[in-house]
Amino acid sequence: MAAANLPGAENPSPDIYIPQQWSEAAESIAYDSNTSPPPVALICGAKNCGKTTFSRYLVNILLQRYRKVAYLDTDVGQPEFTAPGLLSLTVVDKLTPDLTIPCLKTPERSFYFGDVSSKRDPTAYLKYIFTLYDYYRKEYCMLNNSESPGRIELPLVVNTPGWVKGIGYDILVDILRYIMPTNVVKINISFDKKNLPAGAFWLDGNCNGDVNLIEINSARQDSFNRSVLIQKDARLLRDLRIMAYFRQCFPSNQNTTIKELAHALASHPPYEVPISSINIRHLYCQVPSSEIFYSLNATIVGLAISSDSSENLPWCVGLGIVRGIDTLKNLLYVITPVSPSILEKVNVFLQGFIQIPTNLLQVQGCISPYMSANVLPTS
Repeated sequence: MAAANLPGAENPSPDIYIPQQWSEAAESIAYDSNTSPPPVALICGAKNCGKTTFSRYLVNILLQRYRKVAYLDTDVGQPEFTAPGLLSLTVVDKLTPDLTIPCLKTPERSFYFGDVSSKRDPTAYLKYIFTLYDYYRKEYCMLNNSESPGRIELPLVVNTPGWVKGIGYDILVDILRYIMPTNVVKINISFDKKNLPAGAFWLDGNCNGDVNLIEINSARQDSFNRSVLIQKDARLLRDLRIMAYFRQCFPSNQNTTIKELAHALASHPPYEVPISSINIRHLYCQVPSSEIFYSLNATIVGLAISSDSSENLPWCVGLGIVRGIDTLKNLLYVITPVSPSILEKVNVFLQGFIQIPTNLLQVQGCISPYMSANVLPTS
């Protein structure tokens, strides 16, 4: 799955505003530290305060000093390089031309969380993040020069979700204490009640660390020069990300409209996957064995490869739409941009709550591939 930009990414926006405060913060992280070990920067703040935009900008600044940058995305609702529902570690080696528009990339490692908020299962959410960070430490931190003379050390940028109150705050504290970043960027707005506590709020008497805490204001300001939130339609953005992901099934210059994409998916030949080769897991509910195929048909699933680790956490390699199920032939029919060579290794389907965008199901003049009149029988 090659990197694929969302529509419009080929026309960089000239209107993006980077305050001097942001520039100084990013440059201090990139240049006011030794190259070995490289910086580990975590970005946090209230919802829609500009964390993702600053993270993209920071990655671009780091790429001026380092050949590659690792990016740990912990926002399952609005991820940077993947479709919603995934927690991922991505290695970035190219500048982002437009800071206002995300682009899809194939992560080096990812887990399918299967929902758009960590509140669904905070324990599993943290376990996935810690495992991804451990992988980064193992692969891209030179703990012993003699053991890994050819290893390339990479800086790490950790983007976090905007749920910073209640349980969301506790989750953020756990992430900070586990990762122990060298730099923490806290983005504030003028409405103090929505901000995180002042200072290094995650540190206590039992958790000390040498950290560079940088507090900056949101770039978005009102007529009184107050830093305010950026209003976004989260559901629409998630639907656009999912559609952009499955648009990778086709050449980049095709299916630019929703109607064209719906028609292309309806007529796209699916992969045949033997039912006997797949372990089906429902992440957040128990489904009777007699109803499994009914629940799986016409849904989005995480395509995963079982792990040999003791935690039994399967790595996710992408998403797929279960186009139909033929129980007589014992076959699942799946549409996915995952390459056949990788799909052959998939042995786990993970079903969560990531749904097919409604826009794809309501295209006039196009028979939806997900309605009962146009899917293979399940019995």
